[in-house]
Amino acid sequence: MLKLYLLRHAKSSWDDMNQADFDRPLNNRGKKAAPVMGSVIKERGIKPDLILCSPARRTRETLDLVVDAARLKSPVSFEEHIYEASLGELRRLLRGQKEDRQSILLIGHNPGMANLLSDLTGEYEHFPTAALACISLGIESWRDLEPGTGSLDWILRPKELPD
Repeated sequence: MLKLYLLRHAKSSWDDMNQADFDRPLNNRGKKAAPVMGSVIKERGIKPDLILCSPARRTRETLDLVVDAARLKSPVSFEEHIYEASLGELRRLLRGQKEDRQSILLIGHNPGMANLLSDLTGEYEHFPTAALACISLGIESWRDLEPGTGSLDWILRPKELPD
């Protein structure tokens, strides 16, 4: 059974209204939340075979903080298609993954992340910044990924965790 972990980037800054969306950094709240989610990943023993990450600044900063806190050694692939991705683009990206990758951590943006969660599980969950979800997929190959092939094991939101 395959596992898919979805992580939305941590809270980003809107301080510079002239800054391109792609280049927005994390704000202070995001810089605190990302390592907390990394600690959750470490505590739960999550060691993804691959991390797929949007190349946007806020997702890269989230990745760095999470990987450091979780002490992950997983290979990372920055995928242009994750930024502003449609549901179809995210599905295609996942369907193209190698058979030997049993677990993938996908770090991206809404609405794509929330839409993918709903599409795969039929669950409609609030998916705020730095939320982390675990989906068990009832398939043996990523190419078989279809709507409804997953079940939501859990979802964690930073505000639900103790300080």
